[in-house]
Amino acid sequence: MVNWLNYRLLILALPLFLFFSFEQKKALPWGFVGHKQINRLAIFTLPPELFGFYKTHIEFITDHSVDPDKRRYTVEGEAECHYIDLDHYYFLADSMYTLLETPWNKASTYFTEDTLKAYGIVPWHIQLMKYKLQKAFEQKNVDLILKYSSEIGHYIADAHVPLHTTQNYNGQLTNQKGIHGLWESRLVELYQNDYQFFVGKSQYIENLNSYIWSVVRESHAALDTVFKMEIEASNRIGYANKYSIEQRGNQTLKTYSKDFCHTYHQLMGNMVERRMRQAILAIGSIWQTAWIDAGQPDLNSLLTQKPHLSELEHLNQLNQEDPTSIHGGRICD
Repeated sequence: MVNWLNYRLLILALPLFLFFSFEQKKALPWGFVGHKQINRLAIFTLPPELFGFYKTHIEFITDHSVDPDKRRYTVEGEAECHYIDLDHYYFLADSMYTLLETPWNKASTYFTEDTLKAYGIVPWHIQLMKYKLQKAFEQKNVDLILKYSSEIGHYIADAHVPLHTTQNYNGQLTNQKGIHGLWESRLVELYQNDYQFFVGKSQYIENLNSYIWSVVRESHAALDTVFKMEIEASNRIGYANKYSIEQRGNQTLKTYSKDFCHTYHQLMGNMVERRMRQAILAIGSIWQTAWIDAGQPDLNSLLTQKPHLSELEHLNQLNQEDPTSIHGGRICD
């Protein structure tokens, strides 16, 4: 039985600055804060058969939620796993989703693999990662269960971000440059402690392909609000009040003002909170689905095993690198 009082205390006590370095000048998807919190809270959606194992490894699941972002700048083929530019396919009109929702081998035949990768493959990549997680459960491989659980959580969270479904991912095409970091990082930084993260229990997903594409479509449908409300908030606040200077650590940085963020947040109807809530529940549900499809193996025997991933040393090296110095994907100012 989950102790929901401890769960509430955990959320309230979760320290923002434990997870986020203000010395990062570039915004990463959801920010490290958002990804870590989403993965962490997804654990509390799980049924008892999974909760014990995931709770035992909660710090690993939390910390390694950002591994895909660290690889995004150094590993070829990683960047396209985080997004899909649906607006590139607008020329297909009503047939767009029907064609895109086909399995990878069919979609790559129609569009060519290079085209799909050029404009993002997150819906297909999530399905691949679920298959890998399922196989890890079947093998009772603690290392791979934790690795794939942590990482699929990252991609699922990215699929819930509207700006991960458009070529105008940072407002660079509409004179709104910086909106990516505003939506994913700044608003989370300011308001996450006010968000309600009791999202209910995870559920088995009968058709993962349809499910994850519905997530992407919902994200894309929200784009109009994301861009229009930024313009509306700018008009209401005025450019002179849109930005502020803040001291963060030993740096003085220009950032979106709290007044502007408050206006933008309200105009969007707390969209960021809603998408975070949906991401949390989706991650728990896909973890559970992979486990059920693996035959519901008993994980109690794995509780005392500690992970010893061979790539941990490599990941630690990535932690020391400046991600802005090696550009292997999109960087959002």
